[in-house]
This record gives sequence, C-alpha cells and structure tokens, in this order.
Amino acid sequence: MRYLMLIKHTEDYRNKTIPPALMDAMGEFVGEKMKSGIIIDTKGLKPSSQAKKVQIRGGQLHIVDGPFTESKEIVGGYAFVEVASDKEALDLATEFMELHRIHWPEFEGESELRPVQTGESGSE
Repeated sequence: MRYLMLIKHTEDYRNKTIPPALMDAMGEFVGEKMKSGIIIDTKGLKPSSQAKKVQIRGGQLHIVDGPFTESKEIVGGYAFVEVASDKEALDLATEFMELHRIHWPEFEGESELRPVQTGESGSE
C-alpha cells in the first residue's frame, strides 16, 4: 500500500533552527527506510512565500502568490512510502513524529497519512 505522509506545522517554524540532534536522527531514520524500500521519496518544502495557488472561485481561475498568511498550517514536507498495511503506515508516521518530540520538544505539528489510489483492487 502506498501513502503520502504530509508533515504540517505553522509557517513560523520556517524561521526556527532545527536542532542538530533532530537532523541527525531524521537522516538516520530516512536513510534506513530508503534502503529498505519503505520510503520511496521524501523532501522538505520551501516556504509558502515561494509558492503559488491556482484556485477556482465563482467559476473563475485565480492565481494567488504566497505567503499564505490565512493558512493555520502549511505542508512543510512529505514522504511517499510503501508499506504492507495501515498499521505499518501509522507506525512509521508515529516513529517520525517521536523523533521530533524527543529532539525538538517545543515543536508542534502533525503528520497526516493519506492512502494513495492506485487503481488496484482495494485501493479506492
């Protein structure tokens, strides 16, 4: 089963220094999971000040330049993963967030897991 794991937090975390211990722990975690084939791809995202949205409002397309100050949370990063079960996906997200809890206790955010529709039986 494939999942998109979204890491969400407020925009102000962009201005904070990530503790080196967290960077080391994430590097080890990601490296291990990529070698095993669980993590297919992962990256942090640039600030919303460098982003754009294409919206439909009232039947019209509108382009909105970032930053998106009206957003309470932004997607700060993602991981595209392949696991055997919902439980394994949840365990992976929990382990990743636990790294943040341990190495950056002030951090507040969340990891959202979204199953990916593949067109295969049972993926809808």
